Amino acid sequence: MLWNRDLPKLRRAAARECRWHPGSGGRLRRSRIKVTLSTMRRQRGFTILEVLIVVAIIGIIAAIAIANYLNAVQKARQKRTMADMRSIGVAWESRAVDTKSYNAAGFTMPATPLSYAQLTTLLAPTYMRNIPSIDGWGQPLQFALDQPIGGVSAAEYAIRSAGRDGQFSGNTYASGPTTSFDCDIVYSGGTFIVWPEGTQSQ
Repeated sequence: MLWNRDLPKLRRAAARECRWHPGSGGRLRRSRIKVTLSTMRRQRGFTILEVLIVVAIIGIIAAIAIANYLNAVQKARQKRTMADMRSIGVAWESRAVDTKSYNAAGFTMPATPLSYAQLTTLLAPTYMRNIPSIDGWGQPLQFALDQPIGGVSAAEYAIRSAGRDGQFSGNTYASGPTTSFDCDIVYSGGTFIVWPEGTQSQ
């Protein structure tokens, strides 16, 4: 350590300074010794307490940054899901204008829900070339009609995402915004029925 290495020099300096000087009136000159000791203390570096304080501050900043990053990632997944659902809805609406129906005549399928393959047959490539099949969390989007394909013309369709938890909360929804990343996102009739808004709970 710096203190141990310079200790012999300090002792020699102290011995020289502690000698009597004729013009000092019998007093010892200790000012230079005090200056040397002060300099030695300053050269010892940071104390353990100072290092711990710095580490604690860095930890707090890192925790805040990570929380904000994770929140931003979840919001980005929500926005991507909503954008994909809206795109599919617009394509579905465009087809309805042409055919006056949301389902397709000539297909004999059991009923709702509508599979991704069936939806692709309805919309691609005329109304939408690349139809998203999964949401921002990597879970399958769910599509539905109010009438079986090939039957009575459907008057209503729906697209929904199960949210972060991948679990649908049921089939009946109250229209309005949600504040959790786990909540379903539902799109129907050209608008969102259930959608995320504001600060979302983790």
